[in-house]
Amino acid sequence: MLLPILQINSEDLPEYAIVCGDPKRAQYIAGKLDHSKELGFAREYRTFAGEYNGVLMAVVSHGVGSPGAAVCFEELIKAGVKTIIRVGTAGSYLEDVKPGSLVVSTASVREEGLTRQLVPLGFPAAADCKVSETLYQTALEIDDKVKKGITLSLDAFFAGVEEFPHKKYQKAGVIAVEMEISALYVIASLRGIRAGAILAIDGYADADLAQEYNPHTDIVAQAIEREIDIAIRTIYRLES
Repeated sequence: MLLPILQINSEDLPEYAIVCGDPKRAQYIAGKLDHSKELGFAREYRTFAGEYNGVLMAVVSHGVGSPGAAVCFEELIKAGVKTIIRVGTAGSYLEDVKPGSLVVSTASVREEGLTRQLVPLGFPAAADCKVSETLYQTALEIDDKVKKGITLSLDAFFAGVEEFPHKKYQKAGVIAVEMEISALYVIASLRGIRAGAILAIDGYADADLAQEYNPHTDIVAQAIEREIDIAIRTIYRLES
C-alpha cells in the first residue's frame, strides 16, 4: 500500500521508527544504521530504513509543528509501526537545564491546537512508560545529568501580541518547550501504539534566562549526537 503523504510503500516499514523534524537530521540518523536505504522524500517527509544489531527501524522526518507531524505519525501507524520515538530540540525552563542538556519527556502539556480537534481538553498526552523509562535509563549510562519530566508543546515560535504561557508552566514544574510531542503522545494513545521522546536543549525559553538564540553550537550538536545514539539503543533494548 502506498502511503499518500509520505509517498512510501507501507510494506517497507518496520515496527519501530525514530522521528525528527529535519530531513537532513533523518539522513544523518540513518547513516548510523546498517544497510540503510532511503525509501522516499516528499515535502518535509524523508524516510529511511535500516537496522542496528539486527533490529529493523525506520527514520522519518516530520517537519516543524504538530499538524504536519501528526500526518506523519498517522501514516506510520497505518503502515504498521508500533513504537515511535521522537528525537528533537527544545527550549529550557530551568536554569540548571542548560543548552547541551538532555531531557526525556514523560508527558506533554497540550498548548498546541491540533489535539484539541482530536480529543477533549482533559485528555492527557503521556508517553508510554516502558519507552520513556528505557530512554531515561539508557541516557543515564552516558549522561548522569539527564532530566525526565513534563514538557510543553506550543505552536508559536516567534512572539506576537499575546504572551507566551512560559511563566505559569515553569511554575508548575514543566522542564522544557517544543512543538510536536503532545501530538505524538495523543495520537499514539488513540491508535494503541507506544511513543516516547528525548530532547536536546538548544537554548532557554524563559525570558529571564534567555540569551541570543543559537542552536548551531558545538555543545548542542554533541547533545543531538547523544540523543540519537540513545534512541537507537533504546529501540534495540525494547526489542531484545
